[in-house]
Amino acid sequence: MFILGSGSPRRKELLAQIGIVPDTIRAPDINEDPLPGELPRPYCRRITRGKLAAIEAGPSDVVLCADTTVGLGRRILGKPADAAEAAAFLRLLSGRRHRVITAVAVRRGAEIWERDVVSTVRMKSISDEELQGYLSTGDWQGKAGGYGIQGPAGALIPWISGSFTGIVGLPLTETAGLLRAAGVPIFKDAS
Repeated sequence: MFILGSGSPRRKELLAQIGIVPDTIRAPDINEDPLPGELPRPYCRRITRGKLAAIEAGPSDVVLCADTTVGLGRRILGKPADAAEAAAFLRLLSGRRHRVITAVAVRRGAEIWERDVVSTVRMKSISDEELQGYLSTGDWQGKAGGYGIQGPAGALIPWISGSFTGIVGLPLTETAGLLRAAGVPIFKDAS
């Protein structure tokens, strides 16, 4: 059985692009608060491992979990609690480069395979009108850093370096490699 340990519809859609359809989806419920002084990349890896450990599975089941974090310098910009926090995040990112880290972990029995992918993103300088317009879409909800590149915020991102699918929430090249290592065929159900 293949278990997707994520409630993210984006991750399910990305897996479908490589022919992977989960047998079941189990969103783990863990504390995602950063530890004092924790940096974005180690934080992202720790949260992904925590999610993986929280999913119950049989010895032959394959479980995939991931976490995406926006890092601005040493600062972690997680999912905003409300529109005011989303606005604060977007003002911080406006006109600057930042990193988007996605960590992926796959478990089969006691064996674990993991990778993290770091991409660099530049957000254009956004006006108050653009900020309010974007916030009104509601697209910021549930997204690290308060935006999703695959939605309306794509109009605010003129440049990236790295993995587009990693920025969306699941780096497909690396994920496919981890799944193959765990014995999961790729492109099996692709249409």
